[in-house]
Amino acid sequence: MSLAEVERSLDVQEAGRRMHAFAARAFPIVRSITGDGMRQTLALIRERVPLRIHEVPTGTPVLDWTVPPEWNLREAWIADSTGRRIVDLAASSLHVVGYSTPVRARMSLAELRPHLHSLPSQPSLVPYRTAYYEPAWGFCLTHRQLEGLKDGEYEVCIDSTLAPGSLTYGELVIPGELEDEVLLSCHSCHPALANDNLSGMAVAALLAESLAGRKLRYSYRFLFIPGTIGSITWLARNPDAVGRIRHGLVLTCVGDPGDSTYKRSRRGDAEIDRVAVHVLSHAGSGYAVQDFFPYGYDERQYCSPGYDLAVGCLMRSPHGRFPEYHTSADNLDFITPAALGDSFVKLVRILRILEENRTYRSCHPYGEPQLGRRGLYKAVGGQPDTPDRQMSMLWALNLADGRHSLLDMAERAALPFALMQETAELLVQHGLLREIGSGGSGGAAT
Repeated sequence: MSLAEVERSLDVQEAGRRMHAFAARAFPIVRSITGDGMRQTLALIRERVPLRIHEVPTGTPVLDWTVPPEWNLREAWIADSTGRRIVDLAASSLHVVGYSTPVRARMSLAELRPHLHSLPSQPSLVPYRTAYYEPAWGFCLTHRQLEGLKDGEYEVCIDSTLAPGSLTYGELVIPGELEDEVLLSCHSCHPALANDNLSGMAVAALLAESLAGRKLRYSYRFLFIPGTIGSITWLARNPDAVGRIRHGLVLTCVGDPGDSTYKRSRRGDAEIDRVAVHVLSHAGSGYAVQDFFPYGYDERQYCSPGYDLAVGCLMRSPHGRFPEYHTSADNLDFITPAALGDSFVKLVRILRILEENRTYRSCHPYGEPQLGRRGLYKAVGGQPDTPDRQMSMLWALNLADGRHSLLDMAERAALPFALMQETAELLVQHGLLREIGSGGSGGAAT
């Protein structure tokens, strides 16, 4: 299968380096939920894969929401009485509250201070703040900077526009043998945040590039969208495509050094939930699993009750659980090529199981077949994991009743899916099993 080829040929170090290099290129772009920054970011992905760019006009109704005005920011700064710029967009796009309305004025420190945001508990970091749906303006700075401001007159400039335009998102569909789809979604709107934004985009872009032109069972849909309003807009505009989604993942915060975390779909026991947990549990490193809750990233839109899609969230350190979250410390030094590469490998393994999960029926269901005279014990003799291989044969023969998939067998036997798959293929070669279907439990053909 193509994903097996991707995994076998993968140079993890090189993949990690490429993903980190993509993040470095996109990091300086001034992004928000609409505007030219989003277009510039999607253009970087389009250099690698034939991304389709959608523009949805301001004012378009999307479910219970409306596409907002387009926001663009050209220049923003605060200057003291000497003309020295003490806060400047040119230093970091985090310095400006997202969607700030335009302002050009002189004011006292007392007038300016309500518009300044800092983190007293992290005095050396700049916070990330937005004001998407209420008119407001503001700047973000370190708490040390804020405490060092002296009384006097300050000049403030935010050269922004809020005007009719459009919401922009990118989409790529890679067709497979089936119309059934696997959805890979990531938010692409945060400025200057490497883990909470760019890491998911980097992993998704490399995966799209890796799958292009390969033979696939499922079709794969990639979405690069602004958070919340982007998924709501896509869902509102694509009712037919929604019905084809069988499995899905939101990718976010996949570049930090923490252990991998999986957040289950609203269903809790969907095949994607079981596969993701299986892969993490056999990865040989620490991991965590969270039950679904209606807060976080776009999984909460895909899992809203009217859709109830089988979409989970793959991440490393969860949002809000690492001190760098939504601060200037979430920078290019915080994400590592090694962590990006590890997340990519785990994602490929998850998708590989979805692609290769099959259902079998025993050709000798009455009593245990004699394996010794078929040379099957000899076939695995001398390998360090021979006991596991022997048990995988016994489990496969016992559970090959047309109702249990390979994933069911691997979970029941507490063995890696790849081993169970190899065993099933060996038993097919010896006339002991026959494949009758694909997919999870209960989905087998007869």
